[in-house]
Amino acid sequence: MYSYVKRNIFAVIQPAEHGNLASRLFDLFIMLLIFASISSVFVMTFDIPSWLYPLLSNFERWTIIVFSAEYLLRIWTADLLYPELSPLRSRIKYVFSWMAIIDLISILPFYLPYYLSFNLVSIRAVRLVRLLRIFKLNRYTHAMTAICSVFRNKLQEILVSMFMVFIMLTIGSLLIYYAEHDAQPDKFSNAFSGVWWAVATLTTVGYGDIYPVTPMGRFLGGLIALTGLAIVAVPTGIISAGFVELLEKKRAEEAEEKEPPRYCPHCGKKL
Repeated sequence: MYSYVKRNIFAVIQPAEHGNLASRLFDLFIMLLIFASISSVFVMTFDIPSWLYPLLSNFERWTIIVFSAEYLLRIWTADLLYPELSPLRSRIKYVFSWMAIIDLISILPFYLPYYLSFNLVSIRAVRLVRLLRIFKLNRYTHAMTAICSVFRNKLQEILVSMFMVFIMLTIGSLLIYYAEHDAQPDKFSNAFSGVWWAVATLTTVGYGDIYPVTPMGRFLGGLIALTGLAIVAVPTGIISAGFVELLEKKRAEEAEEKEPPRYCPHCGKKL
């Protein structure tokens, strides 16, 4: 009986598979709860009626109970998720997994004030960690899973391109400092003062709060802005290509499911 209940709970809390209605309803319930919880964080930033605060606080307590129960159930059934490991090692592996850490951080701010002394400002700041609950959607949506898969597959290329962006930011901030320091010592007081300008220029955003006034500084600004059009676009292109590859792979898999490939009976090659 114990094993039967445990297997059924494990099947429900895991991402829904075809034909498992209970698991689909559970996923939908958790997703709606996540959206409602995130929405309450935004609502509490408005000037709302005083009677609404207790309702939102009670709703937060209720969501914490649900998320805490979900977290404990996932730890309890971790040995079914990692059947090749012992019960203790499987639970340890799950506790230190990315999604388990997100689950823990999203509920931890609620319990901390009961055990540690915080002032009101600190409590409010820590509770903003609740926004991390949105990452829990990665467990229930194919879109978030696809995004994570693309970043994981293209991680090396993205890191290389971001390293090039970092080099350009460093060079740009140093050059603009030497070009503008004498003319604007209050805005370009040191090399780090040019980092914000370099970020705004390299990404072609250009907020206008800090800008070069010398001929050399303006020349560097134009050069860095044109360079940014090419360099900053590289990570975007890599990620876009990753999504295209993922979509093509899924379409190919769906096509094979509808019409299984045929193989040559003599050589075994795909026809």
